[in-house]
Amino acid sequence: MKKIVAIAAFFALLSSAALAQQTDLRLGFQVSPTFSWMTTDDTEVNNNGTNLGLKLGARGEVFFRDNYAFLIGLGFAFNTGGQLLHSKSSDAWQRSDIPNGVFVPFPTGTDLRYNLQYVEIPFGLKFRTNEIGYLRYYAELPIITLGFKSQARGQVSYTSIQKDKIDIKKEVTPLALSWGVGGGIEYSVSDGTSLIGGVSFQRGFTDVTKDYSGVDEKATISSVIIHLGVMF
Repeated sequence: MKKIVAIAAFFALLSSAALAQQTDLRLGFQVSPTFSWMTTDDTEVNNNGTNLGLKLGARGEVFFRDNYAFLIGLGFAFNTGGQLLHSKSSDAWQRSDIPNGVFVPFPTGTDLRYNLQYVEIPFGLKFRTNEIGYLRYYAELPIITLGFKSQARGQVSYTSIQKDKIDIKKEVTPLALSWGVGGGIEYSVSDGTSLIGGVSFQRGFTDVTKDYSGVDEKATISSVIIHLGVMF
């Protein structure tokens, strides 16, 4: 997995460098609180909680015209996921070591919480207005994000039972693909340096959970992300 991430990051940076030879390149950093939740295509497995997480990362903007740019980044997403309520007995997490005292299969009414960590490579297009005073407004769409699983922890809870920090790496697919849209403002603090504030919505294309006999619902993650950062 580390080799895949390194190769992907190398080609991302190589593409940015090649484009930067003929265009304007800006680099920056972002710290982004996130609110994520999970949904499924099974009517008996439903969202029952939101995760508060954080995204940290670097990003580049390669302008091919004054107010139009390709964007690409590399970062980490912490504690993404959510909680799913199983309204029927569930055979989920068969590949994991479930702590003693927890009934398997899980009984009706069990909540399973996913706390996931990814290495992410987002890329897309950015459009912004001309400067108005010290401000510019921008939109980013579409934003496609590749996520490589680096950690997966889970929590089981029902009636008076609650067990957390369960290793569920074997229950989560290694690659996540999502799309998103966003917008916000840039505040110029000096020539070439801007503070960024914005919000975006991100939704998964791919199934987060692995399937096996008796468990084949598709679960996806959606997130609202608050972007705070600086660009140079």
